[in-house]
Amino acid sequence: MPRLTARVLMTADAVGGVWTYALELARGLARADVETTLAVLGPAPDDAQCNDARSIPGLALVQTGFPLDWTGDADEIRIGQTAAALADLASDIRADVVHLNSPVFACDARFPAPVIGVCHSCLATWWHAVRGVAPLPPAFAWRTERLRLGYQRCETLVAPSASFASATAAVHRLAAKPAVAHNGRGTPARPPSPVRAMQVFTAGRLWDEGKNARTLDQAAARLKEPVHAAGPLTGPDGQIIPFEHLRALGRLNDAEIADCLAARPVFVSVSRYEPFGLAVLEAAQAGCALVLSDIPTFRELWQDAASFVSDNDPAAIAAALQTLLDRPEHRRRQGTAAAKRAAAYSVTHMTERVLAIYAGVTGSSRFAQQVAA
Repeated sequence: MPRLTARVLMTADAVGGVWTYALELARGLARADVETTLAVLGPAPDDAQCNDARSIPGLALVQTGFPLDWTGDADEIRIGQTAAALADLASDIRADVVHLNSPVFACDARFPAPVIGVCHSCLATWWHAVRGVAPLPPAFAWRTERLRLGYQRCETLVAPSASFASATAAVHRLAAKPAVAHNGRGTPARPPSPVRAMQVFTAGRLWDEGKNARTLDQAAARLKEPVHAAGPLTGPDGQIIPFEHLRALGRLNDAEIADCLAARPVFVSVSRYEPFGLAVLEAAQAGCALVLSDIPTFRELWQDAASFVSDNDPAAIAAALQTLLDRPEHRRRQGTAAAKRAAAYSVTHMTERVLAIYAGVTGSSRFAQQVAA
């Protein structure tokens, strides 16, 4: 009897937003009768992350023990070994499609199924956004060349925003832009309770220079209200950016983030580099007014639903935040606009788009039937 359930091998890491994306997509795929095997690279997920994964029907979690391609403990040999191990795993589970959230691994192995590469971020586009036209350092340069080859060997590339698709195509000299499948985020399973009374809030990888938390720290010094910041302060390679004025909350789980957002603080992100921005979406879903850096991604996704500021002007950032704090009715309207826009970025929409891409590259009637359903 032919197998009816489709199977996907997906890569992920537990360091940042890719983990959230992978679990949300796996949950959506499960509703479409698609099983996901999630191969985790880099540091192991914590207990809370593992519990989240176990709650998804049809999701199998495999901790590979291999490093992330962009961290210091990865070299060309280790990347090749990881690619080979992923190809073997795809064969073992009889995957119908391989979904690489780290497309570099397409460069060094023959996979037994069509390969989708998702361009979540990369060192070269990060460098261009954060450091400008300065030459890539050697550790970035060889990784970029391997990633470029990986991109070329994927059947299809996907990006979470049109802006980042354009940036990726330009920096990597791609013949065509990646397809676009906006990220989606589900709402909390339980009603959040605003146990943390705060007026200004941000969340993300605070150690990442691309998040530009140092500039936000300078803006916080000019505000009457404190700026609370959730997220890890130290990166996987020991990166750290010290702060003087942000109220660091440390790394919070999804429920704790939802509790912070339930009080509808003004949410601020002044990132210089943001391929999508899941934290912004979560804040918008909660009805928070948004103050965002004026970068192409945020303009694309949140035009007319946020206040935009220069990412290198602490005074302007502080002024935009203070305006919303001083004008509660304007703040409420901004939050309503953000929530309305957020409805466009749902897990359902993301899953339908990804299933359509799977169907297109595999020719599988199972994926096509799921899209039709």
